[in-house]
Amino acid sequence: MAEIRIGPARVPSRESPEEAIRLLRERGYTACEIDCEGGFWMGYPFAERFGEIARDAEISLSLHAPIAGFLGHRERDKKYRMAVGMLDHSAGLAASSGAAPVVFHPGFLLERPREQALAAVVDQLGDLRERLEEKERAVPFGVEIMGRVRDFGTAEDVLGISAQLGWVRPVLDFAHLHATSDGAFTAADAFADVLAATDRVQEPGTPFHIHFSDIAYANRNETKHLPYGEGTLRAEPLREALDRFDRPATVISESPDEESSQAIRAILLG
Repeated sequence: MAEIRIGPARVPSRESPEEAIRLLRERGYTACEIDCEGGFWMGYPFAERFGEIARDAEISLSLHAPIAGFLGHRERDKKYRMAVGMLDHSAGLAASSGAAPVVFHPGFLLERPREQALAAVVDQLGDLRERLEEKERAVPFGVEIMGRVRDFGTAEDVLGISAQLGWVRPVLDFAHLHATSDGAFTAADAFADVLAATDRVQEPGTPFHIHFSDIAYANRNETKHLPYGEGTLRAEPLREALDRFDRPATVISESPDEESSQAIRAILLG
């Protein structure tokens, strides 16, 4: 059985890096995703110190870029330049803290065929990579599976992007997959199929990066994260599926409460 690391989708304290790590250790976590999806709140000194203490505590970090930091724009206009700036700054914070990957959303179809949207994302990521290499912040990125059935960002879209760019990993959001499949993720085989497809395209030795929580949905679209046990997504089949692979995994709980995160942690490490 490969190692499973578990942590929350939010830094538990913004007051000081020391307090944040203390709380993570107290709660038994071995991972944490830095929550910048709503905007940048962490400066470089905080990031550097947080990363240093996290390494000493053997807590692995990732970072979620701002929601507006998506690629695949039709035009390289102001919105595109703003998105690139957000992803660039996210990569800088990740490089300072040792966080990997930088999680981002894949964008939108924008009334284009799916193949054109995917090609635009790949092309713009290539340009972003060149910019990051020049600044010595070319960290791994992770593209997240989304939770609306007709939108861009299906598992196939995400795997297609990752297959073309070795530095971009799939981010497997099983709550989103459960929603868009109308609740199909109830047995280990469903989880294992997605993990196997990811295993084929992801760089060897790097961990699966997983988002997990219970989920409410309607018409195959996510509506909100739920406290664990209020919906129909369970951690036991995920644990069973992960046991079939040699690749390690990092599981980030996006649950709305600490009790739910601890319940998921207990099952995955049990």
